[in-house]
Amino acid sequence: MLNLLITWVITALSLLLITRLNVGITVDNFGTALVAAIVIGLVNALIGPVLHFVAFPLTFITLGLFALLINGLLFWVAAKLVPGFHLRDGYWSALIGSILLSIINALFFWLLGIS
Repeated sequence: MLNLLITWVITALSLLLITRLNVGITVDNFGTALVAAIVIGLVNALIGPVLHFVAFPLTFITLGLFALLINGLLFWVAAKLVPGFHLRDGYWSALIGSILLSIINALFFWLLGIS
């Protein structure tokens, strides 16, 4: 349970850090980032597996690159569902944001020794 809470806070902090990188993503405050982190997790857990399964042939043909597009779509859906979480450039901001969120989260988890 503690790991779940730590992951939630780290993801929210990662979102706030991404907003500072000026890639077209804005989050109003830390509370909104916490809600966005939950929604991103739920969207990835509920919709992500279905999309990845359906798109497996394309993902296989593109050597996994199509999975990045799906992750960008899931990030975009999460941004549409959370008030105060905005994408300035639409899908392209979502694609860049999903890649940055993965990288920043991985760095935080590595630094903290969380698996």
